[in-house]
Amino acid sequence: MKTPYKNIYSVLKLNRFIVLAVVICALLSSTFSVWVVFKTHKNALDSVFAINTDGSIIPLKLVKQKENFKVEALAHLELFHNYFYNIDASNYEKNLEKALWLGNSSVDNLYRQKKADGVYNRLLQYSLVQKVLQITSELKEHNGSYTFTTTTIFEINRGSIVDTYELVSTGNLISVDRNFPNNPHGLLITNYFENTLKKLNAKN
Repeated sequence: MKTPYKNIYSVLKLNRFIVLAVVICALLSSTFSVWVVFKTHKNALDSVFAINTDGSIIPLKLVKQKENFKVEALAHLELFHNYFYNIDASNYEKNLEKALWLGNSSVDNLYRQKKADGVYNRLLQYSLVQKVLQITSELKEHNGSYTFTTTTIFEINRGSIVDTYELVSTGNLISVDRNFPNNPHGLLITNYFENTLKKLNAKN
């Protein structure tokens, strides 16, 4: 008795189903493998292990890059605001030159605007002393980009009168190559803007 041949279309349909199933399984397996490798790599970067005296394993957290960035960023912002606002007739040119190394064209444009408005001429003409009293900065991160809000309290000594002001400024921070001593933290201020300037009090 002869074995009847199967319908060729049924055979091709079955083969196609098997091939598709194998391809889908391979894709799922590859995706899962990549995810496992990525997660393992991330965990390895976040921690290392040491052996305790009793033989137990102790996880040791590494200092995260974000924490290092925050320290550098706060120091950079304090340095910039000191250079840019802590000025008098004897040091303003030197301080402003140093401040311009720490920011991009937004800082330079603000400097040129102040110069055009006669801010530095009045500093010379009346021998004013502008002294920074306090600098407080807050950092925010969003998708790897950093923004800051800095509150600078400074006083302007006009001889018989001392006025105190509060300046709130904002901007972004980006990483650049370090350039010692001009830019020791390897950061650059962008989109710098003086938001508000408020007079606090006046001393006679």
